[in-house]
Amino acid sequence: MNRFDKSRNPSALMMLGMLNSESLKAMVQWLSPPKPRPRRKADLVETIESALHGESLRRIWNGLDDLEKLAVSEELYGERGYDRERFAAKYGAQPKGHLPVNRPASIPFRMIFHSRDRWGGGDDDLFIPRDLADRLRPLAGEPPETSLTSHDDVPQTVRRLPRYRFTHDGKESPGTDEDVRRRDMERTAQRDLVTVLRLIDLGRVGASGKTRRATAAAMRHIDEGLDGGDFYEAPGVKRETSEQEIGPIRAHAWPWLVLAGRLAEVRGSKLALTKAGHKALGAAPVETLRLLWRRWIGTSLLDEFSRIDGIKSQSGGRGKSAKTAVARRRPVIAEALAECPVGRWVLVDGFSDYMQAEAFDFQITRDPWTLYIADPHYGSMGYDGHHGWSILEGRYLLCVLFEYVATLGLIDVAYTHPANARRDFMDLWGADELAWLSRYDGLLYFRLNPLGAYCLGLSDTYEPGIPDVRASLNVFPDRRVTVRDTLGLEERLILETIAEPEAEGVWHLDYDKVLKALENGRDVSEFRDFLAARDDQPLPEAVEGSFRNVSRGARALAIGGSALLIECADEETAARVAGDRTSSKFCMRAGKTRLVVRTSQEAAFRKAVRGLGYGMPSV
Repeated sequence: MNRFDKSRNPSALMMLGMLNSESLKAMVQWLSPPKPRPRRKADLVETIESALHGESLRRIWNGLDDLEKLAVSEELYGERGYDRERFAAKYGAQPKGHLPVNRPASIPFRMIFHSRDRWGGGDDDLFIPRDLADRLRPLAGEPPETSLTSHDDVPQTVRRLPRYRFTHDGKESPGTDEDVRRRDMERTAQRDLVTVLRLIDLGRVGASGKTRRATAAAMRHIDEGLDGGDFYEAPGVKRETSEQEIGPIRAHAWPWLVLAGRLAEVRGSKLALTKAGHKALGAAPVETLRLLWRRWIGTSLLDEFSRIDGIKSQSGGRGKSAKTAVARRRPVIAEALAECPVGRWVLVDGFSDYMQAEAFDFQITRDPWTLYIADPHYGSMGYDGHHGWSILEGRYLLCVLFEYVATLGLIDVAYTHPANARRDFMDLWGADELAWLSRYDGLLYFRLNPLGAYCLGLSDTYEPGIPDVRASLNVFPDRRVTVRDTLGLEERLILETIAEPEAEGVWHLDYDKVLKALENGRDVSEFRDFLAARDDQPLPEAVEGSFRNVSRGARALAIGGSALLIECADEETAARVAGDRTSSKFCMRAGKTRLVVRTSQEAAFRKAVRGLGYGMPSV
């Protein structure tokens, strides 16, 4: 709809007539017309309206500061006009024109912008009268394009200030430097996918039949198998400064992702692979990850905002009914992610500002009064300043990026511990005891990688990214590896996968560990390339030969699927079942009194042996 059509945008003369005399007198005083000055309201209005033309309008335009001029440009040329929050996200500040009208610096702004509220309030809905807009366009010009800043690398440390910056003796705390942790997730997610599917196939991932939520024990099993462990040291890690628990992140996400992707389903009290899940075990992990991402976008299995533990009343009553559909939020984030440069680090807060400035809009709730911190009355999110983008939509964005987009390997992440990482919630009622509003508050930067570009449709094919080289190594024929520089986190994780430390800066290649890694879906070329990229000399032939031998041995055996070992009452029963025309199709002998049946054929086997008069208890 055209913001400047006559039906919804009155003239400047009409809007000036709605202002009170005090506001009009302040404007006339700023204009300094020849004496005698007008006193009647009609004369005041006529004097100001006359000034909104020609050279007088140019003088008013020149009286605006830079931010106020940008606000005019956004209103005249922007797709959605001037919006306070979107403007602040794009330019980092708001115009002085929002100060009361009797402040001289804001008067030119108030002569141009008017409120749809008849009484002059309602700063959130300011507009420029249609006739004045036509005269301002030659002066204003179009606003600059919104830009998304990116970086080659991330800082090694960030400064963290305590919650209360001043000590008891009145001195200001300088804060402390906290290390930035970095995780490259492109290859990690591919390995984690195989691990999780195998754990499910082995029956080690318990889940509630009612809620489909994985059990705490299941998440511990997953955490133990994750490449390099979860993002933080262990599920439930605490700091002395807070009683809050971070809890699992990737280990929590994986069961939901495979359920949403229809690779698994709840059977009884455990997750079990579907036919598609069994097929995924033998498929290229990259294609499965892309499938999981696309299906996660539209799933209603889980609302990620429910993971923001500090905000209450989400799961029932008015709070639940007022929340928006999750399937409408995720596509907005995916669309914004697709505008990020591949291979460059983006500040999360900068990305959040970019989304607001470019109108990548979504809402968490239609009624923020239904949500609260600590107390439903005093801590309600409905109060002004309690439900802004950073508190609700921003926390949802952090969760989606950290727990799901990163877990699937589309982005690499850089983060710190969440305690005191964000200060935007600390003045909210009831937040005194919270060190963080969400476990994702520590996320600082992310980097869209080649896997993310492929999953988001930015590239038609997947070309693996080249891991960053930070350290220099020497590899010797006797399997020793010496480290000449400090290892990055990802480099240390890879080296720990294939070698054992012997002394400071000295490791020894362990081909049993290499074989175990290959069993878990890794490729020997990854380890060979890792060493070769960090050694100035070619790898010794003895090391190359050992890698080739281990690679061949790793493929000598393959898992054809899971099976049940059936114990028969006696040898005669085993022989009869194994020799029957129907039941023999689903089993084979495994000794005198034992039979082996594929898990996927259990139902057919049961039906066949019932025809022979035999039953088989489930437990």
